[in-house]
Amino acid sequence: REMSRLARSNRDWHQLLELCALFQVLLADADGVYDPRDVNDRLLLGLKGTLSEAENHVLRTRLHQGKLNKARRGELFTCVPIGYVRSADGGIALDPDEQVWSVVALVFDLFAELGSVPKVHAHLVAHKIRIGMRAYRGPERGQLVWRPARRSTLYEMLRHPAYAGAYVYGRNPCDPTLQAAGRSKSGRRTARPDEWVCLLKDRIPAYITWEQYEANRRRMRENDRGRGASRASGGRGPTLLNGLVTCGRCGRPMAARNARPTANPRYACDAAKQEYGGPLCQSVSAAAIDRRIEELVLRAVEPAALELSLRAAERAEQDRERLHRHWRQTLERAEYEASRARRQYDAVDPENRLVARALERQWEEELTEKQRLDEEYARFQHEQPRHLTAVDRERIRALAADVPALWHADTTTMADRRAIVRQLAERVVVTRRGTTEVIDVVIRWLGGTESRQEVHQGLRRYDGLGDYAQLKERVTGLRGAGRTGEQIAEVLNQEGYRTPRGGPFTGHRVRRLFMQLGLTCVPAGVRGPGDLPGKGEWWLPDLAAALGVRPIVVHRWRWSGWLHGRQLPGVNGRWIVWADRSEMQRLRRLRAYELKNRGQKVPSKLTTPKERRGAKSRSARPKTRTRSDS
Repeated sequence: REMSRLARSNRDWHQLLELCALFQVLLADADGVYDPRDVNDRLLLGLKGTLSEAENHVLRTRLHQGKLNKARRGELFTCVPIGYVRSADGGIALDPDEQVWSVVALVFDLFAELGSVPKVHAHLVAHKIRIGMRAYRGPERGQLVWRPARRSTLYEMLRHPAYAGAYVYGRNPCDPTLQAAGRSKSGRRTARPDEWVCLLKDRIPAYITWEQYEANRRRMRENDRGRGASRASGGRGPTLLNGLVTCGRCGRPMAARNARPTANPRYACDAAKQEYGGPLCQSVSAAAIDRRIEELVLRAVEPAALELSLRAAERAEQDRERLHRHWRQTLERAEYEASRARRQYDAVDPENRLVARALERQWEEELTEKQRLDEEYARFQHEQPRHLTAVDRERIRALAADVPALWHADTTTMADRRAIVRQLAERVVVTRRGTTEVIDVVIRWLGGTESRQEVHQGLRRYDGLGDYAQLKERVTGLRGAGRTGEQIAEVLNQEGYRTPRGGPFTGHRVRRLFMQLGLTCVPAGVRGPGDLPGKGEWWLPDLAAALGVRPIVVHRWRWSGWLHGRQLPGVNGRWIVWADRSEMQRLRRLRAYELKNRGQKVPSKLTTPKERRGAKSRSARPKTRTRSDS
């Protein structure tokens, strides 16, 4: 046997020599017989193996360079994409079947309209639209087969530059580190455009322009960039700007967190925290920002509402006509297949029952398939809404005249609102001023302009307010002047102060602020030191605020004899209740038990107040009740 056939590399050749020397096997070629155990023969065999390997390498290099030269000329086609066929001159052309390339064009139109591959796939599945492709292997090679759409197929179609008329070679090179043993076609990876070996534009028939192709690639990258919500579809949840918000501090995308209907959603920049375990960059209220963006969007959309409404009506008609055209093509194909099966059956000799039975069965199958498609099309027509009449168009114009009502209508979903925002805004840059409630928002519109807004979000603590120092000074001064909580709340509201949640002040909220500032509310009508709370004593509303309950709950405890208290003289005298540190702990446990065990009898250890020596309590102690207020 020829030596080059026995070994394609020196590694295999020298292994063969070792085995032959071990088992005393001679090697022979056209020039002579060699003994691998002899040093001279061994040297000569090694030299011949090296020359054979070099020759194979030269041949392989020449073939590879010839392949590259053919690719650089745009003439090398391994397998053609869906919607194309091989032409007679060796190139590729559009599929001659009208329905095939109409479905391919439909995929690109749907992606431009819906913005994400999952939505395009859902649309195709919902309307039972199949993709026609030419089989390139097996008994049906070259035949047109219709298969259900797969997401991987849609991704490949949108990423393939051939649909933009470009010839590309080197999109999926083989990586030896990823190649599996024994599988020569494994290890393929997707190369970046700058890694392509050859790119020739306008070389083959195109479905879309090159600009549309780049826009589709850019849109898919933006969809893949978000961790929880894509930019195109906006994801899910009650937030409006999923995938659009960017951190003004570090430039990273901000994701919606706690996006549940019962929670307070926020836009958080936590990429560094999740990746590196670092601190949270910033977190802002989603509701406050969404409200401001909503106002700006409605203000921008209102002048063009009529034009947009008519355009939406026209697009609905186009979508409907597109589906009807696809169904008509499908029925036409089914009619052709049934007629073809009938002609084949009529052409066979009736006495040849072996062939006639098979053709008869095939004809019946085609007729059954045609009947099924007719029934499905009739069902489709019945489920489709009727065409828009002049009255419907006037109704659309009336709705467009009141855009805010249409925006807040129950039939308008959050996904619809997000889609409207993404037609206007490109990015929203958010920067929180320190730990205050002020947020600087920069909206970058698709036209290239920018809008700068200042948004105030709700906080949990007063010390996070930007005007906390002025608020503290003002409240301290009013308290020193003997003002009550209600009077101070009225003054603060008139001067424009707001609570951390952004709401107005009330007497109850002012008294809670007193507790945080270490102040005591001195109401009007106090005559002397004996009418002020002493050590461990509280005004009843102040104790309720400290416990986080309503004053009526503390009144119930006092009336039930579950705490000590005294009432100031006079009509409707104010109550002063006593609760030291241990009593506060007991009252908190009491409240927790009431909330957890509604309607059950409260244990006596939670209802028995601590004995207070040297003081008189005016609280009534009737029979203990078992019902607790909520």
